[in-house]
Amino acid sequence: MSEDWAAVAKAINQRVNELGWRQRELAERSHVSQAIVREVQHHTVERRRSPRTLESLSTTLGWHPQHLDAVLHNRRPPEAGEPVANPTDTLWSRLDSVEQRLAEITERLDDLKTDLATVIEHVRERR
Repeated sequence: MSEDWAAVAKAINQRVNELGWRQRELAERSHVSQAIVREVQHHTVERRRSPRTLESLSTTLGWHPQHLDAVLHNRRPPEAGEPVANPTDTLWSRLDSVEQRLAEITERLDDLKTDLATVIEHVRERR
């Protein structure tokens, strides 16, 4: 399937102009680095982007989360109110996954802290 990054750049530039935003404002609002926004907006580097990047830009620009992905793949962009095609890949489900992973990491760190405290206690007892 061919990708049309020039069409993505055109769509973003038109929308940013409609909203009266600058590049920095789009980057800050979408939580996408300004360098990546610049590359996409000016079509200077044509490389695969994370679906999350396009989703974040789409949502920030007031479009359906899959709008820019549709533009990229020469499909009709969904309307803002249409359901997301893959509900397991939504921003909220990814945030839930991140929260779950952080909880797992926190638990492991707590276990390491306990183990370290035990080692320190044994070392002190041997002095």
